[in-house]
Amino acid sequence: MSQASSRGPVLRAIVGVWNGMNFLRRLVLNLLFFFLLLLFLMVLAGGRGGVVQVQDRSTLVIAPEAQLVEQYTTDPVSRSFMGTFGQGPAEVQLRDLLAVLDAAREDAKIERVLLRVDRMSFSGFASLRELGEAIDELRAAGKQVVAFGERFTQAQYLLAAHADEVYLDPEGEVLLLGLSGYRQFYREGLQDKLGIDMHLFKVGEYKSAAEPFVRDDASPEAKEADLFWRGDVWRRYLEDVARLRKTTAGQLAASIDALPEGIAAVQGDTARYAFEQKLVDGLKTREEVEQLLAERGVADDDAEGGFRQVGFFDYLRSVDGLSAAAKGRRPQVAVVVAEGEIVEGRQPPGRIGSESTAALLREAREDDDVKAVVLRVNSPGGSAFASEIIRREIVALKEADKPVVVSFGDVAASGGYWISMDGDRIFADPSTITGSIGIFGLVPTFPRALEKIGVHTDGVATTRMAGAFDLTRPLSPELAQLIQSYIDKGYRDFIGRVAQGRGRTPEQIDEVARGRVWTGAQAHERGLVDEFGGLRAAIADAASRARLGEPEQWRVRYIERGASPFERWFSGFLQGRLARHWLRESDFARGLLARAVPQAERDLRLLEDMLKTRDGAPVKVLAHCFCGI
Repeated sequence: MSQASSRGPVLRAIVGVWNGMNFLRRLVLNLLFFFLLLLFLMVLAGGRGGVVQVQDRSTLVIAPEAQLVEQYTTDPVSRSFMGTFGQGPAEVQLRDLLAVLDAAREDAKIERVLLRVDRMSFSGFASLRELGEAIDELRAAGKQVVAFGERFTQAQYLLAAHADEVYLDPEGEVLLLGLSGYRQFYREGLQDKLGIDMHLFKVGEYKSAAEPFVRDDASPEAKEADLFWRGDVWRRYLEDVARLRKTTAGQLAASIDALPEGIAAVQGDTARYAFEQKLVDGLKTREEVEQLLAERGVADDDAEGGFRQVGFFDYLRSVDGLSAAAKGRRPQVAVVVAEGEIVEGRQPPGRIGSESTAALLREAREDDDVKAVVLRVNSPGGSAFASEIIRREIVALKEADKPVVVSFGDVAASGGYWISMDGDRIFADPSTITGSIGIFGLVPTFPRALEKIGVHTDGVATTRMAGAFDLTRPLSPELAQLIQSYIDKGYRDFIGRVAQGRGRTPEQIDEVARGRVWTGAQAHERGLVDEFGGLRAAIADAASRARLGEPEQWRVRYIERGASPFERWFSGFLQGRLARHWLRESDFARGLLARAVPQAERDLRLLEDMLKTRDGAPVKVLAHCFCGI
């Protein structure tokens, strides 16, 4: 009798299941092996194909359909997936745009630039003004810049206006409307409808970030401060556009105020109105602009648009390749980017984590090749505790005799200012949004909400403070006093450290603090900012402070989370020619791409962070500003 036949039915069933599992395991492993082998062979066959040779008399086409950011919030694999379809990532870094413009200025093979920014989005005007300065330098070097758009928002138009010629589609428009700031207010919905009581504790009559949760409208102080800084940004916007388009700020303002009548006078033809107001140099379709570039440059029937060109992302890879080859072992100015809300712990790019950002600064301090540091800040703030952890690393860098220069982006307010205030020098654009030196705490309680559904809270406690932080009970006067004491101390610490870092007294800082928001120009007048300038100016200043000599004697290094070996390998594969072709024809790959597109962050995430206190901390102290354009 065979061994199999001697087994009972139960044992035979178990053995059968086991053999089936072994078969599936081997099958899955073999399939995985062959898939990885196929990818490897495709890499060998396709090559990277990433670096494009730029031909003489080329037109550089800058047309990213992306959000301008200080650093990517997506991983390299996701961005490479997007690149396989001939698209750039959903984000484009400011540093990359600046690097491309700087390289094109010196590149004899680049004859002119086509600027298409009508599909870009921006979060403020400071970064736009820095890009505009780089475009002006490009033009000064003799390179022609032509801008074209189907329609321009006012942010997009500010960048396009730096071109030698601006063309608009005959069915397009230029929307210059002014600046506004409207928010939703939830007090009635939360308190009257839902029975949730929001208790606000703050210092500073201008600290308005939490007003929507305790009011039904903006306070007079909030309106006063918001109109003051927005008016300054708008005045500078009009002056910039007027200078670039050879008109006056008064004429621009008048045309905007008369917009309804002006559009009616041209029978709703918004493109014609833009032309008559001298906002554009002509009305042309995309095909007509491409024909113009073919006539001025080199016609190429095989190229998209019919003219010899190199795309932004292809040119960027060439620039990155040259930069990598020229690195060598030289003294470094390290740049650490702090973009997004400031929260506790380790955070991915796009958020500033107390542990993750502090670790990057610590890496710069411990690296002997790093001689100076630039902290690039683009943040509305967040957790006061997390901000303080990061600030301590700035102090440690200075104690290690490494200069720290701070460069403000579009926004560096509240906690964003907290992490910056100890820098040796603070650079900002006049249109940067900063200040908001103040803190608050927001505590919700839910007893009335629970009563609406018939739930009541009762019990005992051994002291009058035991159970005081139970949010299902009403907020007691004793607890309110305790929380306000936390907030008062936090504010004293904030202005005291600003005073120490800025060489002022706490009383002097209090006069310009109290939660009030300023533009970079207004902050400069009040001693909160040292100098006007962008990222490049801050890097040059840091190198000078470290006495690094001429630019060719040192290099810039961004310290950030690096890609894993697999991410680097897979990104290389995705940039190969064969992989590009395969993925473009694959519906499955397109589905993967759709999943990889980053989702917009929700405002409610900040509220969620408010309620997540540290172990043992009774309330989270926040240094946050809702002060975006």
